[in-house]
Amino acid sequence: MSKLKSVYWDVDGTLADTEMEGHRVAFNTAFAEVGLTWDWDRSLYAKLLRVPGGAKRIQTYAHQQGMEIDEMLLNQLRKLKQKKYIECIRSGNVPWRPGVRRLVNELQMHGVQQWVVTSSGRNSVKALLEVGFPNGDVPFQGLITAEDVAYGKPHPEGYLQALSLSGTDKAEAIVIEDSTLGLAAANAANLACLLTPSPWDLELKSQCRQARASLDHLGENTLPCTVMVGPPCLKGFVTLEYLQQLISMARP
Repeated sequence: MSKLKSVYWDVDGTLADTEMEGHRVAFNTAFAEVGLTWDWDRSLYAKLLRVPGGAKRIQTYAHQQGMEIDEMLLNQLRKLKQKKYIECIRSGNVPWRPGVRRLVNELQMHGVQQWVVTSSGRNSVKALLEVGFPNGDVPFQGLITAEDVAYGKPHPEGYLQALSLSGTDKAEAIVIEDSTLGLAAANAANLACLLTPSPWDLELKSQCRQARASLDHLGENTLPCTVMVGPPCLKGFVTLEYLQQLISMARP
């Protein structure tokens, strides 16, 4: 039986609830500052999240509105949105998802490599980690961000790069994701995947069985998780032992 050596974490919606209370708010603030009357509410933003990458979301929405966004305005919006997002993160208004810190600490204690693999920009991720680990004891061995790949999720490039850099065999690793695009990227890389679905990703409900397990969250002692797909989580929260069980299962 393979021993778990590496865990690859998605960020937005997986480590923390960054999408609705972080990125969405930052987009709207950036739009207002450049004089655009766009207002992405939760329902609209959930639909736009099917488009990978902030710049593509802006371009897609502009096209839907019958507008053209030139390169200068697009770059201005990207930089302004990133600034506003980092301000939002540093304000402490973006919560980590249940069980994340507990599992991160357990994996770190047992010497399991942990990597971040995300379609977000490096500065945004670093800001989240600086707030989450203010003493500098960041438990991740490396970051694969938007700047490090030619293709974002659902392309598997990020996960394949993490495999290579971590020196891990595919049978010894697992991905933790929350979205349809992330699940597709993990499957394309032929990696086991544990899902903690974000409530805004309605499409994911029909695809959860493509993962080794799907739970509402990773669970805490006082907040047990619910398993939708996969083996029972007997302790009520995901542990290293549970992840080990998942990589030992046959692929769905």
